[in-house]
Amino acid sequence: MPKHKKGKHLSLEERVIIQTRLKDRCSIRAIARELACSPPSTISYEIRRGTVSLYHGKPKRYKADHGQSVYQSNRSHCGRKSDF
Repeated sequence: MPKHKKGKHLSLEERVIIQTRLKDRCSIRAIARELACSPPSTISYEIRRGTVSLYHGKPKRYKADHGQSVYQSNRSHCGRKSDF
């Protein structure tokens, strides 16, 4: 897998890596080092974005596909708005 480029958004493959590393109980800093993301806050923001409640809201888990769908939803709202 190619290394993460600075200033680029996370891909679905990188989100899947985050999901598997969290399941293996790796730290946020270790995940950021593996993905070559400069600040570990990028990973923590992504974990916050993709975390879903399971069952009745008690346990929470990070899901890569949910993080990707929230990312795409947020991207659809950005950009210059048309005057028409």
